[in-house]
Amino acid sequence: MSWSTSPEKKCILPLKGTPQQTLFGATLGFFVGFAAVALFGPTAARFKEMMALTPMQVGFLVATPALSGSLLRIPFSAWVDTTGGRKPFLVLLTLSIVGMVGLSLVVYFLYPDRLHQGLYPLLLVLGVLCGCGIATFSVGISQVSYWFPRARQGRALALYAGIGNLAPGIFSLLLPIALVEVGLSGAYFAWLSLLVLGTIAYWFTGQNAWYFQLRQQGLPVAEAQQIAARYGQELFPTVSFVEGLWLSARNWRTWQLVGIYFCTFGGFVALTAWLPTYWSIYFSVGVVTAGALTAIYSILTSAIRILGGVMSDELERGGENTAILALMIMLNGAILLTITNKFELAVPGVLLMAIGMGICNAAVFKLVPQTVPEAVGGAAGWVGGLGAFGGFVIPPIMGFAVRKHGMEGYPLGFVIFIVLALLSLSLAWTLKYLPPKSAAESKPGDAAGTDLTP
Repeated sequence: MSWSTSPEKKCILPLKGTPQQTLFGATLGFFVGFAAVALFGPTAARFKEMMALTPMQVGFLVATPALSGSLLRIPFSAWVDTTGGRKPFLVLLTLSIVGMVGLSLVVYFLYPDRLHQGLYPLLLVLGVLCGCGIATFSVGISQVSYWFPRARQGRALALYAGIGNLAPGIFSLLLPIALVEVGLSGAYFAWLSLLVLGTIAYWFTGQNAWYFQLRQQGLPVAEAQQIAARYGQELFPTVSFVEGLWLSARNWRTWQLVGIYFCTFGGFVALTAWLPTYWSIYFSVGVVTAGALTAIYSILTSAIRILGGVMSDELERGGENTAILALMIMLNGAILLTITNKFELAVPGVLLMAIGMGICNAAVFKLVPQTVPEAVGGAAGWVGGLGAFGGFVIPPIMGFAVRKHGMEGYPLGFVIFIVLALLSLSLAWTLKYLPPKSAAESKPGDAAGTDLTP
């Protein structure tokens, strides 16, 4: 049959969804998945008293959702390259629901008097399951990337990540109200209801890009690509699940992006955990004020990511230039926090960190499909998963500074962000000024020439 035949005649079934619809569904799914773990930290603190947990046990308990939410980003994002984002996204949200149901039942039936040490392994498992909601991040990044043309990916990905990442800040403000109004078990069931409703909404709105729909209908690769290209899809996978991880791991640009994201998103996670202690102990502000200041930081970092996406689309070499500008802003904030012991200067220092980190986070994921087009899902998994580990590595380093130097260690701890910002700037400059890999350099097994723009 001639390729001039209209796309509608080539399809076995009508194609579902639009880029805008799927962007909405993926954003909502990530938002509720991230929000599902908002109760876990406060709950762990209450379990500590009732179950006589050691500080190390509490640390592991609090870390489990974030650890699984980071590690699972790698395989589930690569899975998108073979099946589209819909199935991986629904699997992760379903696992998160299972974890939330389990925790809700534990709190409802056993809290506080019937909790004991023997339940600790169960709580760890449920924490791992709840963290699956966080892992939806990289799946959604890949799914949205396949839906949108390159010229609009920066905005789309920034909207997705910026709005989705608002969840921790918003729910940290709502949580005290919920605990007072409906109690711990009531708050859990309210959060569970939100997660279930968000999953249902994603079921109806989060569709695979056209290429994956056509492949699921049995069309061969070449035919599915050509039809999807006629609809406007520009980015196509060329590798299997394992190949996606392997091929993206062999591309040095993937690891440059991992390093930058370790600094900015890992730093964001780290500061979200560290700032309440910093404000309350170093500056002796009240718990409510410390929580509010931390929420402002979290919300600003997430919201300004949208501006970063627009800049990445509009500027020449937008991804690289936006990242460089953002890292310089972050660097200035880190320097200010390192040298000051005044509250009036620390607040703008933290705000500068928020602006720089948020804008750079958007720039990084503008660069993922641009620099690793042959395996977007695999690259997004490495970047999102390993980059988030900064959230676990950085706080102990800042804590060591406090233990070593006492109160003066609080500003000195921000030296780690000066070092990371400088290293990340060197990585961003390298991405900008080293030419892309040419086809002549491609090895026989590489998926070269994957720019399939119609």
